[in-house]
Amino acid sequence: MSAAASQEQAQGRPGQLVVVGTGLRTVGQMSTESIAWIRAADRVLYVVGDPVAERAIYDLNPAGAESLQVLYAEGQDRMATYEGMVERILACVRAGERVCAVFYGHPGVFVYPSHEAVKRARAQGFSALMLPGISAEDCLFADLCIDPAATGCLSYEATDFLFNQRAMDPASALVLWQIGILGNGKYRAEGRYPTPMMPFLIEKLATRYPLSHEAIVYEAAVHFGCQPRLSPVALGQLHHVDLSAASTLFIGPAQASQPDPVLLARLQALGVPYG
Repeated sequence: MSAAASQEQAQGRPGQLVVVGTGLRTVGQMSTESIAWIRAADRVLYVVGDPVAERAIYDLNPAGAESLQVLYAEGQDRMATYEGMVERILACVRAGERVCAVFYGHPGVFVYPSHEAVKRARAQGFSALMLPGISAEDCLFADLCIDPAATGCLSYEATDFLFNQRAMDPASALVLWQIGILGNGKYRAEGRYPTPMMPFLIEKLATRYPLSHEAIVYEAAVHFGCQPRLSPVALGQLHHVDLSAASTLFIGPAQASQPDPVLLARLQALGVPYG
């Protein structure tokens, strides 16, 4: 069935989808708008990373709260799990329920099921929207006192960065997400993954950075009053660092930015002010 035909058929259906995020620390980082949607939903389908967040969701809507965490299975490909989440969300929407899907952090950052559920729900003629949340990147900038506008900031998923020809600029900051699951596509309940591809990542980084250049392994604090993990490490020693699924690698600039002499000469010749 085409998207247009599906939308026409769905006219008048009450099913609705709203996707929200809890932030990294549910206490204090979940917006009032997200809280309102959780309370108003017929069904609250959630994937969160800690019991505090789970309890908060349950307290807001005890009758409708349902965890999607049960869809994870040891050794199962993550994409199969994510497809199961999308189908469960859409099944409730198709049943005419007002569904609030809740994901930790920002629901649109590193969350395949949220985007896919919104896209498919809209294609089938249902109302679907996503609200912003506080992501690990927001926490990283705050905890490291980093302003991405100061030097620029390149941001990649670690495995994507390794496998593809991604740009590197040692005069800019570089953030590699999910460094602790580098090269792994299957779920492990313990949250620790083997990273045999780490030497290849180090080798790639060494083409633009000195191996002695210091980076930071970062993990945001997920509980109020706790401290984030900030572990300095030389790039050449990455394979010796204890990493988890929550680990992010922040690499600060290794050199100063270089002005574009050709552009500056053109501006000077034209009398265009700059600087």
